[in-house]
Amino acid sequence: MTAVNLGMLATTVRPRHRTRQIMVGHVPVGGDAPVSVQSMTTTPTADIDATLQQIAELTAAGCQIVRVAVPSQDDADALPTIAAKSPIPVVADIHFQPRYVFAAIDAGCAAIRVNPGNIKKFDDKVKQIAAAATAAKVPIRIGVNAGSLDPRLLAKHGHATPEALVESALWECSLFEEHGFRDLKISVKHHDPLVMIAAYRLLAQRCDYPLHLGVTEAGPPPQGTVKSAVAFGVLLSEGIGDTIRVSLSAPPVEEVKIGAQILASLGLRPRKLEIVSCPSCGRAQVDVYTLAAKVEAAFDGFPHPLRVAVMGCVVNGPGEAREADLGVSCGNGKGQIFVKGEVIKTVPEHQIVETLVDEALRIARATH
Repeated sequence: MTAVNLGMLATTVRPRHRTRQIMVGHVPVGGDAPVSVQSMTTTPTADIDATLQQIAELTAAGCQIVRVAVPSQDDADALPTIAAKSPIPVVADIHFQPRYVFAAIDAGCAAIRVNPGNIKKFDDKVKQIAAAATAAKVPIRIGVNAGSLDPRLLAKHGHATPEALVESALWECSLFEEHGFRDLKISVKHHDPLVMIAAYRLLAQRCDYPLHLGVTEAGPPPQGTVKSAVAFGVLLSEGIGDTIRVSLSAPPVEEVKIGAQILASLGLRPRKLEIVSCPSCGRAQVDVYTLAAKVEAAFDGFPHPLRVAVMGCVVNGPGEAREADLGVSCGNGKGQIFVKGEVIKTVPEHQIVETLVDEALRIARATH
């Protein structure tokens, strides 16, 4: 039996909505570029060492673009060092003070995110921002949020409707277009996945700018995870979306891990390790929850594509273990170890995790 292919899977995802391509540092966004995962640091940007340490952790987790907040002059002063030393492109997140846009461009940031709804006299600064961004070849993300929508649009629409979010984004884009600037990316975030989905669908119909997906203020796990997975799954399966951020009340590394898993589940990112484990039931003759957690911990960071099945009984266990690259079917204090569909040994329960790791390393050496 051949190994299960956990690379790019054949899917029913629709062809990507064709968007113009921009470059965020060395990462292409839009066009035929893969969907990329983004996150945001939670450290004070002015604390350069802490911020760079968190960026390194995010990079190791699979983050491809990172955003840093720039609410003060001290944060702006830290940008040149952070942008120069970060292993992934740095996006400066600007609110309230337009002067920090120019500081971020001068600092060498790969892109700028602006929220027009809360930047003072932003529209009056578009000409200068467009000129500076053009000269530096720095793209700009127009980030519209339901919680900080322009008061004029709130008055017009009554609340943050999909139409209001899209109108705000396209209005700001039109101001940049007047000055010949089109290296733009758009996000229209809302805490309600249904409103967010409707807004992005409408936006995809009305422009060809790359779209950054996000359910803003999604909340803590599991709520935020579910809301993001539902919204991203719908839109990405329709071919809408060029970058994603899972916004969680949790460490940003968790955002990246979940974002990568969402893309892998849709066949939009090569899979690495996948653990198939049963939900347990009255038939289980082993503590499946504990065993699966131990296997997951033991395989944390395993770099090779591998499907590992951890099954608790003899009903579905042998079949699932046989279909995986590597698996165990448990019963009576023992575990049958399967490799490529064949039982290779039976081990005591306390040796299952160790045996699975040893066999995984053997498979990796034989195939890489």
